[in-house]
Amino acid sequence: MAKLWQGVTAADTASAADAFNSSIGFDGRMYREDITGSMAHAQMLAKCGIITHTEAGQLVDGLQGILNDLGSGALQLDPNAEDIHMFVEEVLTARIGDVGKKLHTARSRNDQVALDMRMYLRSEIDEIASLAKELAAAVIACAEENKAAILPGYTHLQRAQPVTFGHHLMAYVSMLLRDLDRLGDCRRRLNVSPIGACALAGTTYGTDRVFEAGLLGFDGVTANSMDSVSDRDFCLELLSDLSILMMHLSRFAEELVLWSSWEFRFVRLSDAYTTGSSIMPQKKNPDMAELVRGKTGRVYGALMALLATMKSLPLAYNKDMQEDKEWLFDACDTAKACLNIFTGMISTMTVLPDNMLHAAQTGFINATDYADYLVSKGLPFRAAYKVAGETVALCTEKGFVLETLPLEDYRSVCELTDETVYDAVDLQKCVARRVSEGGASVASVEKQIALAKEALGLA
Repeated sequence: MAKLWQGVTAADTASAADAFNSSIGFDGRMYREDITGSMAHAQMLAKCGIITHTEAGQLVDGLQGILNDLGSGALQLDPNAEDIHMFVEEVLTARIGDVGKKLHTARSRNDQVALDMRMYLRSEIDEIASLAKELAAAVIACAEENKAAILPGYTHLQRAQPVTFGHHLMAYVSMLLRDLDRLGDCRRRLNVSPIGACALAGTTYGTDRVFEAGLLGFDGVTANSMDSVSDRDFCLELLSDLSILMMHLSRFAEELVLWSSWEFRFVRLSDAYTTGSSIMPQKKNPDMAELVRGKTGRVYGALMALLATMKSLPLAYNKDMQEDKEWLFDACDTAKACLNIFTGMISTMTVLPDNMLHAAQTGFINATDYADYLVSKGLPFRAAYKVAGETVALCTEKGFVLETLPLEDYRSVCELTDETVYDAVDLQKCVARRVSEGGASVASVEKQIALAKEALGLA
């Protein structure tokens, strides 16, 4: 196949080199962006008098035909093509003749691929954000149903203080809201057009970059032609954002694995999102949650790989940068798949509040509340802390919990304790007293839910 860049070189490359150099196998997924960008470029060339309006019409019609045929399957990508840009130009020229060769005026593949990537990732961000909102809505719905369900909150994976399941879930909603903010910031920063920077130095043609950017939905144009073609900050930023998002999903997945185990039994995952064992018939494995946890490393790897690729590249474009696409595409695909699966898991899981309450009642997670009670009686907090610890040890020795320990046993440790202690250590009341902003009380959880719904446009 003749190469469009043949000139100073005979372009007589080895077949192995052609295969090594080719990117059509992965950048072909950007055919819509490539063709849409070329349509806008043809319109800009005509507006600026670089080509005629008749020629621009031929180019746009020809490009639309290619877009339609690729979409319908009437035209297949040529695996022997060097990249998506060359493929489209070759097919266009074959269909409409020499006027097709005018399309590449005042641009380079360097700014063309940067344009395609920005357009493609813009759409990917929109889709990922939509899926993240769906997951957040599912978590909010579950939190609302369980806003008063008591369970132990943990630190160091040790039972710590009483919270509600709704409060615990809303912590993940807070994470997802930050993820959405980051994705929005990334989209805003990438939404400037690099087309017109050409190879690295701009062009001698009198082009209108702002007009072309406007046709493609960009907010503006890049400021420096060298930076335009060598910048992949927007790719790194997206990979960073996706890494944080996946970290949040992985933490959530880890808790689902724990909560669905026989040791916890706080939730039961739907059969639709679990598997069985090939040898142990009693098993119900949380494979989907585990896969989300495992796939997080793929996204981290993509970020590290692109950082390593970019760290030593001189300005401007280098072929190394072709390596950005497969990592980005895989990271986006992975994040979308994990978000979709997670929404299904949350929407279909069964919450087991009685088991949560039992765990809360047997974990002495109201010990801090007892210490606070003693402080209200005039004992310094450090002294109250010691008394509470000694009282828990007494409960353990005698087989009681704080709610059932006889008053005389309380008073054997600290005479300041009276019958009002049982109100102080009641789990429901312990949670209800967490009235500080963002705390675990039902009223606070309701406020968190309302704010989250407002932020997501669900109110």
